[in-house]
Order: sequence, then structure tokens, then C-alpha cells
Amino acid sequence: MYTLTVRDHLMIAHSFTGEVFGPAQRLHGATYLVDARFHRGELDSDGLVVDIGLATTVLGEILAEFNYRNLDELEEFEGRNTTTEFMARVIADRLAEAIREGRLGPQAGGVDALHVELHESDRARASYERAL
Repeated sequence: MYTLTVRDHLMIAHSFTGEVFGPAQRLHGATYLVDARFHRGELDSDGLVVDIGLATTVLGEILAEFNYRNLDELEEFEGRNTTTEFMARVIADRLAEAIREGRLGPQAGGVDALHVELHESDRARASYERAL
């Protein structure tokens, strides 16, 4: 299995509902280092997993939807705890949609799986992996 990883970062604010979250129930900020990994069994006809430039651009566009935003104010997340795990899936699903729409180039349709990992710190991270 071949893998290509692109990286960016994301700065958000949010709060959580539920006693399990303790002080994080209050509004707080998070800065994530975001790794998006694209997997495929065979390289495309150009010898690529996916176009690295397009992958970097599209990841940046997806993150821009949330960057410097209070996620509590976004209607699509109403009633949801926007945990690191939850946001990893949101980003992975948006990348999958971008591949289906051809935004990562016509040969990106050969990507078999995505893995999105959000690093909260050097000690904590969460990820989501999905097949395409």
C-alpha cells in the first residue's frame, strides 16, 4: 500500500457538553496539526498516490471553513461535541467528497482509503480512517 501525507494546521474555539469534559465544558481554544494520508494499492499512471499540490490545496480549503471559528456557532455542528475525533471524521469525509468531485484530479479516484489525524499536542492526537 502506498501512502502520501500532506499537513496543515487549524485553530478553533469550542466547548463541550457533558460532565466527562470537566473544565472543557467552558469555551476554550485548540490548535491542531492536521495530517491527511491518502492510501492506494497501485500508483497512478504518473507514478503518484495523488497530486501533492492539489492535496495540499484542498486540505487547506477544507480547514479554512473552520479556521479561527467558534465551532459552537456553526449550525451544522449544533448539539454535537466537536471533539478531536469528531473533527477528524468531518475532515476525512470532506476530503472523500473532494475526491468524488474530482477536485484532487481525475486519477485521485484510485485512492483506496484516507486517514486524517489531528494532533492536539505532542502528547495527544486522534484520527479517523475510512475506505473510499
